[in-house]
Amino acid sequence: MIQRMVTSAVFAGIAAGLFAALLHFAFLQKFILLGETYESGAAVHFDGVAADASDHNASDAEHDHAAHDHSEAGETGALQRNGMTALFYALLYTAYGLILVAGFGLARQFGQRVTARDGVLWGIAGYVAIQLAPAMGVAPELPGTAGPDLTDRQLWWAATAICTAAGLALMGYGRRLAWVALGGGLLALPHVIGAPALEAYSGVAPPEVASAFAARTLAVGLAAWSVLGWLAGWQWDRTDR
Repeated sequence: MIQRMVTSAVFAGIAAGLFAALLHFAFLQKFILLGETYESGAAVHFDGVAADASDHNASDAEHDHAAHDHSEAGETGALQRNGMTALFYALLYTAYGLILVAGFGLARQFGQRVTARDGVLWGIAGYVAIQLAPAMGVAPELPGTAGPDLTDRQLWWAATAICTAAGLALMGYGRRLAWVALGGGLLALPHVIGAPALEAYSGVAPPEVASAFAARTLAVGLAAWSVLGWLAGWQWDRTDR
């Protein structure tokens, strides 16, 4: 069984990770790059490019002379960055896939068969636990936006993910009303306690960019998790016959 779990997780994780990377390049990367220009001070909200016009005109000749070198360096840096992004997504979704197929194995011990269609539902449940529920307290953070203390956010995210996953499992597979009620309570618990919050709001990136990035991040996550669940469920069911 362990070999089947690893095979299903690696196959589904790499495929879903590369799919997520494509969605990242298509829908998220331009917002990240834009946020980084505000974070670095190269651009200023409401003011456009953070450079005085006279200084810009005086440096035109020097800029044109170095443009070719910067272009080549930029292409090399972009290629390396994109390659690392794709690798990151492949490794990340492989890890998610291992968690998902571990759940398949547990369900099998209780007599539950997981097919490709069931895998989609498992994938969506994973998305809710890992991304959607934590985002209700701590939204995906764009470069150039302020956030609460990192340790506090990580602890709250981990607790929310665990409570949400356990709550969904109890509500989906609980055979008694008490188990379903306990599952609902676990779903609500992290949000009743409350996520870490800033004492005052600030940041250099425009809120319009930050909100578009957060919305697209959640949409990309839903698509990638659905593909992950479908592929993992298909591979699991195929080898479980």
